[in-house]
This record gives sequence, C-alpha cells and structure tokens, in this order.
Amino acid sequence: MASTTFSGPVTSTNGFIGAVTGNITGNITGNVTGNITGDVFATNQALSGAGAVNVTDMLTSLTTTGASQALTLANGTVGQIKIISHIVDGGSAVLTPTTKIGFTTITFTAVGDSAMLIYTAQGWDIVALNGAVAA
Repeated sequence: MASTTFSGPVTSTNGFIGAVTGNITGNITGNVTGNITGDVFATNQALSGAGAVNVTDMLTSLTTTGASQALTLANGTVGQIKIISHIVDGGSAVLTPTTKIGFTTITFTAVGDSAMLIYTAQGWDIVALNGAVAA
C-alpha cells in the first residue's frame, strides 16, 4: 500500500488501517487499537475547591481551598482511566464516586496525593493511590 500524506482535518467513515507515523494533535473519537510508541498526554481539568471531578478529561489537577471539601465523580465508560492529583494544598478533599468497587471515599490531604482509577462494568476501581487514603 502506498503512503498517503494528509494536511488539515481528516474524517474517515470506514476508519484507518495501517501505521501512522508522526504526530497527531487534536481529539480522537473512537477506538485506537495497536501499539503506541511515544508520549500520550492527557487533557486536564483544573479544579479549585469542592465540586465535580469531570469524566471528560483524563487528569484532574486539584487545588484545595478548605477542609474536607466534597468532590463527586460520575460514572464513566468501561475502560476509562481517571487520575486525580492534589497540586495545591489549601486543605483537604474527599472524593465520593457515584459507583465504586471496594471503597466508599478517597481523601486527599497533601500536595502529591493522587489516585488512579479505572471504570469497569461494576464501577470505579482503584488502580493506584499515592498518599491519598481510601476508606
């Protein structure tokens, strides 16, 4: 198969098969199957104070502005990864996902506290905690 070079927006109704070499900048809607070599960058939600941790960005950078601030996390899509990182310490925050497996809350109290979650058919499951505490 010959190589094809694209510039500008590209839409395919039948998908692409084969290797992609170079950089992809922008949004990808749909599934990516195969090997990824290089860096993957997550989009970021900057959340200050209490509120909803979104399910549209992979990373939430959390700034706390008081004690025991309530954070919520809606159900995701099976296979979705969510990372929450406490980056500015003005207090603490308690995350309560809508549907979760094996825990009720995750508490963030210091800069560097983080949680990585994956959404399964049964709810949010903890992959890793760094400093943050699950209860």
